[in-house]
Amino acid sequence: MNRRSTLHALAAVATAALARPAFSQTSKIVFGYTAVTDFASVFVAAEQGYFKKRGLDVEPKFIPLNSTIPAAIQADSLQIGGPTPSVFLQSVDGGLDQVVVAGGGVTSKSITGFGLVARAGSGIKTAADCVGKKIGVPGLGAFLHVTFRAWLKSQGVDYKKVNFVEAAFPQHGDMLKGGSVDAVISADPFMSRITETGAGYVASSYSTFLPEGQPTIVYVARRDWAAKNAAAVRGFQQAVQEAGAFIQNPKNSAAVRAAIGKYIKLPPDVLAKMQISPPGPVVTVKELDYWVGLMKDQDMLKTSPNVASLLFK
Repeated sequence: MNRRSTLHALAAVATAALARPAFSQTSKIVFGYTAVTDFASVFVAAEQGYFKKRGLDVEPKFIPLNSTIPAAIQADSLQIGGPTPSVFLQSVDGGLDQVVVAGGGVTSKSITGFGLVARAGSGIKTAADCVGKKIGVPGLGAFLHVTFRAWLKSQGVDYKKVNFVEAAFPQHGDMLKGGSVDAVISADPFMSRITETGAGYVASSYSTFLPEGQPTIVYVARRDWAAKNAAAVRGFQQAVQEAGAFIQNPKNSAAVRAAIGKYIKLPPDVLAKMQISPPGPVVTVKELDYWVGLMKDQDMLKTSPNVASLLFK
């Protein structure tokens, strides 16, 4: 091989190396999710190859209760997971050193796919009717629990007079039928299934009282893991941002619903009717501060977190 050929060959090798994502630390990420559409950006990124083209092998893993995700991240059985903002902030308040690397879904006034679902015959119609009742929530201290208590307070009801019990989404219908709870704070597709079977009815789509654009799910990693695997984290961020743009394009609706259906295991008729939370892949200090204020108002935090330090940089 002459000198010119050798240089061409070396240049080709260098170009190929530069074209590959430089993830020298890790490319395997087990990602923890729960059965809600707020994780659509991860589902879409996996199905559209957005992770793969950045050299990442992301394995979505179903977690029944959102409140268990931070502990799984800390134990390294998950590298990244999606707790609700309140679950994340409580875990940090309790001493876990974790950071937000990206965001899932965000609130919208147009989304009525979660709310207070009362047992048939319970008589629950208003916030005041919840006093003295047993209400199931998919994670004590998680998004639906915290926002429902905020709504009760906004309606002049003392949420401490309501008996909350933890109940995973798939259990909601059976718990209502069996009478072990008076109501549940649920979300589609489980909410729709409950109403269609007659086991319960939507007493309030209370979520519309929330401000627009607040994160409902945050994608979180252990701080030391994120620092060690910064290139992989950047690739993950880029992939979910690309997925967010894909989700917002109406022509991609069928593909988005197919991706959600694959990971939440939904039949086509349910998928076709589901509302999908808007994506919010980038989480800001102001948005996380909103949740700090909401939680402090409910005496859920012992400390005042430095919110800026909780966002991966």
